[in-house]
Amino acid sequence: MPGVLGIHFEGPHLAAAKKGVHNANFIRHISKQDIALFCRKDLGKVVITVAPENVSTEVIGELVSEGVIVCLGHSNASYEQACAALEAGATGFTHLFNAMSSMNSRAPGMVGAALADQDSWCGMIMDGIHVHPGAAQVALNAKQNIMLVTDAMPPVGSDKKSFELLGKTIQREGMQLTDEHGQLAGSALDMAAAVRFCQQNLVCSDVRAFNMASYYPAKFLGLDDEIGSLQVGKQASMVLLNEKGEVNMCWVDGVKVYSKHA
Repeated sequence: MPGVLGIHFEGPHLAAAKKGVHNANFIRHISKQDIALFCRKDLGKVVITVAPENVSTEVIGELVSEGVIVCLGHSNASYEQACAALEAGATGFTHLFNAMSSMNSRAPGMVGAALADQDSWCGMIMDGIHVHPGAAQVALNAKQNIMLVTDAMPPVGSDKKSFELLGKTIQREGMQLTDEHGQLAGSALDMAAAVRFCQQNLVCSDVRAFNMASYYPAKFLGLDDEIGSLQVGKQASMVLLNEKGEVNMCWVDGVKVYSKHA
């Protein structure tokens, strides 16, 4: 499909204690069949999020050796467990601060490991709901390798107020999505809005905000020679923004797929 680079398996090898709205019935230990699926060569770029307390460093190393990009998240792992997973080849953290062990003075947790390691990449949901602007600023000050992620669910780009997720009704209020217990269940954030949030609420240059949305994710995926910036020889997948930072037009592989005034 044009514009689709691969697939991100956000589970099911997570920690029940940090499952978020994931169904606990599907959380399980990784099997040989799972590994074979993740290592398929016909899926494009494959990213998998795992909880390192439930997936061994040996398995992480095996996945990485097969070209799988391993991220850490939905985890209650200790700082030491997270660092061991990085040493084994994990290179990313899924939605920093959310659904992971927090940082404090004597137990830095997964957040501490993410901010201390300068080589790994962290995605952050910049909707002003998942991450407080102050926490987001700390992350931006701590390391360069920060990417924007939307954590977008079906209502994004529409006026839809609710939808069903695994038998649960998810309600929308603005960009916030919650289940019947008030637990966050993703976001209705789009990438242009995430960029605007950085520009308006953080000490962050326009260049860095745009890079976090495009060039840095391309580098994380190892595709920065093909996408992520406007250069001769790269794919012409791009957006045209108006003076308010809203999307006026969008192209995928050189083909216009959206025009606000069409």
